[in-house]
Amino acid sequence: MAEYMDGARWYVAHTYSGYENKVKTNLEKIVENRRLQDKIFDIQIPVMTEMVQEGDTTKEVEAKVFPSYVLVKMIMTDETWHVVRNITGVTGFVGPGSRPVPLTDDEVAAIGVEKPAVTVLSFEVGDSVKIIAGALNGFIGRVEEISDDKKKVKVMASMFGRETPVELETSSVERISN
Repeated sequence: MAEYMDGARWYVAHTYSGYENKVKTNLEKIVENRRLQDKIFDIQIPVMTEMVQEGDTTKEVEAKVFPSYVLVKMIMTDETWHVVRNITGVTGFVGPGSRPVPLTDDEVAAIGVEKPAVTVLSFEVGDSVKIIAGALNGFIGRVEEISDDKKKVKVMASMFGRETPVELETSSVERISN
């Protein structure tokens, strides 16, 4: 499904107060009934857990982070705009006039609606690896450094008898069993 999500962005739909869950439920049904899973991918109502004191007991309560708003990850087309905009309880999209403005990547990260995928690597700094993609396919090297996001790796590749530093995608190398 990830290949379909190119161009998908998070948009914010404004709803009547207290209609957030109804809007989410209705939109999920419409997406399923009209087979729009390739255009509307996710619908969320960000919530946080609060501890509420009632007399001598404390209980956890979920509170909406943004009351009257529903977040929708979708590819904006006339069809998807029309579907979301015409759900009972939706008053419009956030943006100037009738033009929806997607959230920036920084805003999405700050809200926390998308949890980054945890990358597990089969190698670590100091391991011997074989380059399995690109122009250096087949060369052997030693892992010198792994980026914080685990997407890039610096390898000291042995090329023509010399050690040469090379920065590669982590998917372009595999660990060599010793």
